[in-house]
Amino acid sequence: MKEFNINQLVRKNILELQPYISFRDHNEFEKPVLLDANESPFGEFNRYPDSTQKKIKQKLSELKNISPDQIAVGNGSDELIDLIIKVFCEPKKDSILMMNPSFAMYGFYASVNENRVIKLDLNENFEMIKDEFLKTIKQGQLKIFFLCSPNNPTGNSVDDIEFYVKNFNGIIVIDEAYIEFSGRKSSIKLLEKYPNLIVLQTFSKAWGMAGARVGVAYASKEIIKLINTVKAPYNVNSLSLDLLLKNIDNQEILNQNLENTLIEKSWLKNELQKIKYINKVYPSDANFFLIEFKNVEKVYQKLLEKEILTSKRTPQIPDCIRINVGNREENIQLVTVLKEMES
Repeated sequence: MKEFNINQLVRKNILELQPYISFRDHNEFEKPVLLDANESPFGEFNRYPDSTQKKIKQKLSELKNISPDQIAVGNGSDELIDLIIKVFCEPKKDSILMMNPSFAMYGFYASVNENRVIKLDLNENFEMIKDEFLKTIKQGQLKIFFLCSPNNPTGNSVDDIEFYVKNFNGIIVIDEAYIEFSGRKSSIKLLEKYPNLIVLQTFSKAWGMAGARVGVAYASKEIIKLINTVKAPYNVNSLSLDLLLKNIDNQEILNQNLENTLIEKSWLKNELQKIKYINKVYPSDANFFLIEFKNVEKVYQKLLEKEILTSKRTPQIPDCIRINVGNREENIQLVTVLKEMES
């Protein structure tokens, strides 16, 4: 384990901050009379949700083989990204590092918090260049490195992740939103070795619960305590917590979603490769493809005309559209329109 003092990286005002603590959520009662939170005594969802998300953390603890004290639950991974930046980055002083191209919200939340965004350009195959990484991290005040694997919007996984973890002296956040599709092992296994590591996962993708807006951070107990200090008291609503409690024990839901998605992904890739004006379908470990077209604007507008919504990546990635895998009916509609444009 490398030498690491979390307090040297945390904003001083955060270290002095006292978290909001719900008395009822931090104690056990048999039949409490709840007159402490100015709630209505009437209504189906009249009570605040558990601010500590104890039941969810316990289930995730068993699922991931990690202590509940090493788990933070957020209103989507977006909230957790924002909170991590707030904990560690001094406004107008510190910087974050992110891959380029990658998930735009890392830079967005850094900018909202008045932090500089340093971008590490990927090569033509959307891979990181280790020498460029080592050169870039010598810049001052780099507090956080957001590493997305599989990467969005490119779809590829990062090889030799531990190299980047062990060489970055700040906080490294590995965003595994699409990890289940890749078949690769989670970096959660590295947490014990690297106390500066945070791993993000989500229920929005493979679990098929994007509407629930639940993301999870796995890290050291010290980092999780800091995240919980700055988060809103009741950040995940009762409906979402109930849905997760209902589904999280049922691995068959996840397995079926994965199987169906991967079947459709294979079918869709086969069909896309038959279309002559597609220059390239990039390799993908996620549930989407980055596709390079000969006439990207014409293709995008034609799909939009047919009410098929896709994600145009130009000008950042020239001539490319990101298209996620749908169900068979949706995929057929997509391929039909694309093939009609050949004639």
